[in-house]
Amino acid sequence: MRHGMANRKLGRTSSHRNAMFRNQLASLIDNERIVTTLPKAKELRPLIEKLITLGKNDSVHARRQAARVVPDETLISKLFGTLGPRFAERPGGYTRIIKLGSRRGDAAEMAILEFVGYELPATEGKSAPAPAAPTRSKKKKADEDTEASPAAEEKPKKKAAAPKKEAAPKKKASDDEDKPRKKASDKKKSK
Repeated sequence: MRHGMANRKLGRTSSHRNAMFRNQLASLIDNERIVTTLPKAKELRPLIEKLITLGKNDSVHARRQAARVVPDETLISKLFGTLGPRFAERPGGYTRIIKLGSRRGDAAEMAILEFVGYELPATEGKSAPAPAAPTRSKKKKADEDTEASPAAEEKPKKKAAAPKKEAAPKKKASDDEDKPRKKASDKKKSK
């Protein structure tokens, strides 16, 4: 009977598992979003929810309880300074798990564990729309170029001809290599 075996072992010893969860909790508090396997995310969710609940009550006792799990003082200050007040009115459910599908190497189910209300940083948010804008402008420029001047159409043709010119000397080099081989074989026949 498996009474009292509520949590997953994840193929690790208890000390390794606790250390891994502490590291993942620290990363989650720091980055507010982590990518991990689905079973690890499901095991990590109750732990971070308890820490956020501690962060809602900023007292010395709560800080010391949180420091037992995450010993980094900067992360504790972030937990009690920003994350706790952010979820002060929310009665639980501070995180979400988003399934990503299978990992390529071992087909492990991957997931994103992030705080509710998480927004991508400005650098990532700006980089995603930026490629979309140039593709539109390239299409517009292509339409303008075809309508504006036929000389612009000739330039790509010249660029296409350049690789053919580079390929021609390679063929000549292979012809030169073939000739000495024939001479070497002629010498063997004469002996």
